Amino acid sequence: MVVTDDGVRLWAIRQGEGVPVVICHGGPGLWDTLEDLAGLLGGAATHRWDQRGCGRSDRVGPWTVARSVADLDAVRRHFGLPRMVVLGHSWGAQLALLYALEHPERVSGLVYVSGTGIDDEATWRPGFVRMMRERLGPDLARWEELRDRPRTEAEEREMCVLQWSVDFADRQRAPEHARRMATPWRGVNFACNAEIGAGLAPLLGTPRLRAACRELDVPALIVDGAEDIRPRRSVDSLERALPRVTRTVLEGAGHLPWTEDPDGFRTATDRFLTGLAPEFAAELP
Repeated sequence: MVVTDDGVRLWAIRQGEGVPVVICHGGPGLWDTLEDLAGLLGGAATHRWDQRGCGRSDRVGPWTVARSVADLDAVRRHFGLPRMVVLGHSWGAQLALLYALEHPERVSGLVYVSGTGIDDEATWRPGFVRMMRERLGPDLARWEELRDRPRTEAEEREMCVLQWSVDFADRQRAPEHARRMATPWRGVNFACNAEIGAGLAPLLGTPRLRAACRELDVPALIVDGAEDIRPRRSVDSLERALPRVTRTVLEGAGHLPWTEDPDGFRTATDRFLTGLAPEFAAELP
């Protein structure tokens, strides 16, 4: 367990050998479901963790953007990493970016997977909601029923499986992929989701954030699934702002591109991590 400076215990695990990569899961309010992603990172020592209030970590606050950045640094310190590659998915991509902006001296590379960019949320959320409702199709009525009333734990899992199924391009296998994400079920922290979301919103779309991204002297890789229902144009401004960025768009993949195109994801991340390996040569076994 990682222990933060305010005494909160965060579940974390280190696996493999090689370039140190700390992985930030999505949400906010979810838990680490990225073991398969970590397994695709050849030549990497992966460090996965459950964020504060989520999964196997202590279910206590405060839940803020600043506290999330501080907790990520606590994970780095716990594993004794002077520098690291920070990889984030979805909300975790935003967290990884914000960490790199605050602590560039501790980051050797940034991998930004399926994030939603640095523009105001209003630039992409309406399109996302419309596409989500379309993809839910005949399940929309059941999802809305569950969303709008108190739920048992089983019903909460059912609602999330329905919602997560829209994140996959392969509609036939989407329910299977979503059920796998929800197994084991660790419970969504909706309060955490709301509070961090409210804190993140004022940061987005600001000249200050764009300027900070333009000054970030850290190699970055953006990975998107072309069929993600969060409009990929939302990431364009981030790509334009980062001075040392490459971008890979995986065709036929959705919000979890490593699930639907593991070979493409592996190729993109291997190339990126291989380029960073010399920086860690003195530290690797």
